[in-house]
Amino acid sequence: MIDINLIRNNRTFVEEKLSLRGEKIDLSNIVFLDEQKRKLQQQADILRNRRKNLSEEIGKLKKENKQPDNLLKEIETLKLQLEEIETKLKDVETQLTKELLYLPNIPDESVTYGTSQKDNKVVYQSGEVKQYDFDVLPHWEIGKVLDILDFDKTTKISGSRFVSLKNLGAKLERALINFMLDEHIKNGYEEIWLPYMVTKESITGTGQLPKFEEELYKCTDDDLYLIPTAEVTLVNFHKDEFISEDELPKKYVSYSACFRREAGSYGKDIKGLIRLHQFNKIELVKFTKPEDSDKELELLVKDAAKILEKLELTYRIILLCSGDLGFSSSKTYDLEVWMPAEKKWREISSCSNCKDFQSRRLDIKIKYKNGKKDYVHTLNGSGLAVGRTLACILETYQQKDATLKIPDVLLDYFGKTTIP
Repeated sequence: MIDINLIRNNRTFVEEKLSLRGEKIDLSNIVFLDEQKRKLQQQADILRNRRKNLSEEIGKLKKENKQPDNLLKEIETLKLQLEEIETKLKDVETQLTKELLYLPNIPDESVTYGTSQKDNKVVYQSGEVKQYDFDVLPHWEIGKVLDILDFDKTTKISGSRFVSLKNLGAKLERALINFMLDEHIKNGYEEIWLPYMVTKESITGTGQLPKFEEELYKCTDDDLYLIPTAEVTLVNFHKDEFISEDELPKKYVSYSACFRREAGSYGKDIKGLIRLHQFNKIELVKFTKPEDSDKELELLVKDAAKILEKLELTYRIILLCSGDLGFSSSKTYDLEVWMPAEKKWREISSCSNCKDFQSRRLDIKIKYKNGKKDYVHTLNGSGLAVGRTLACILETYQQKDATLKIPDVLLDYFGKTTIP
């Protein structure tokens, strides 16, 4: 959530920064509602103060055995007036909060202007694109040859965009999960396993609601949502808390299944593991001091990239332009891997600095040693999307005889050098 004081004092600046996202946003109604809110608060304060003074006068009169009838009548009138103003105030606050919740985050100063993916900037590439002396099969085809992926049977169970991992495919997915978790724990992240269902308040706090409700799976009877990412639960872990300066940065890692309806994505990436309704992911989340969040974002990207380097997968790092930023992000780097069969780059991780956008919604603050208080900055990133990593391995490590070589770093987890 954007600080209302920033909008109040520098509306033009906020509108100009948000326009870099490619959206024309008019803040006039927010400014109007904010003015109404402050006027009503002032009126309510005046009435409360008058009521307090009258109560003191009534108390004095009663001690003197005098009848305070006129004052009691005025108290009753004040009560009705206050109730009316408080009702109006509540309505205005509700409208104001709703409008603020629909505003995306302000792009960071270092983010370049652009309108779409084509304006994103490659800032680093690791390794050359590998050449093969045979036709590389797409991961969904080699998965079928190896008898480790099954889409057809799963469609009968759950419909399209789901997959079953069979035999050594299930074992390879599990090996990747354990490898990624262990690596991040070595790098100082604390592992937390959290629920897959959250309240509406929790998922609003991280920015998925109210704007993106159509992309979420909801358990209507219980008013709970299936998480689209463990970012939701990890960031909410410190909701309504103060974190002392000495504890920062806090670094968490969590494995979870993720659930996304992918509304609006039908017709895209129908085949394979790239765009499923349910998939596994390792999520990294940091809570930092505002002055440290830029540096911590760079370190977060390196932590995600280390997994790709150890798996010896060709990847590149992309700085997203203003028009391609996610709703809650102020600055984002995407990590993309090269898919030899598709002959294209695929996103495998997105690492973002949300600054105080989420912490304002969730009231997560720092308590400095000098007594100062401020909102923490939150950062998140995939470390990595497990299904997409598996897809990349299936295409990168397949052999001419249609066997699959297992990356060296996974041998202790997988126990075999190949899948025949």
